[in-house]
Amino acid sequence: MVDISIVKDKNGFVYGFEIYGHSGYAEHGKDIVCAAVSALAYAAVGAISDMTKAEADWDYKDGYMLYMVHRNILDTDRSIVKTVLDAIIIGFKQVELSYKGYVKVRIKEV
Repeated sequence: MVDISIVKDKNGFVYGFEIYGHSGYAEHGKDIVCAAVSALAYAAVGAISDMTKAEADWDYKDGYMLYMVHRNILDTDRSIVKTVLDAIIIGFKQVELSYKGYVKVRIKEV
């Protein structure tokens, strides 16, 4: 199962996500569930990187990805980061709804 943890503050601002695991939906290289989650995650990282100056912790390896913007984010970048990450969460939740038992989205408030 792919486990996606979304990290947000008490005001609802999303700082990032952590993704663990493989869905097991299909064999490696043909797994559309893992591909969907990966595409959404990489799109978020790329969009924020290209459109803002926000600094972030980012790590990835097989079956794992961490992306977390730093809390000292500039006000000018904050709305872009919020829009991108809020949209990606909708995408993660759509994959979860479509492939129950293969993806779990969890919200962690910090």
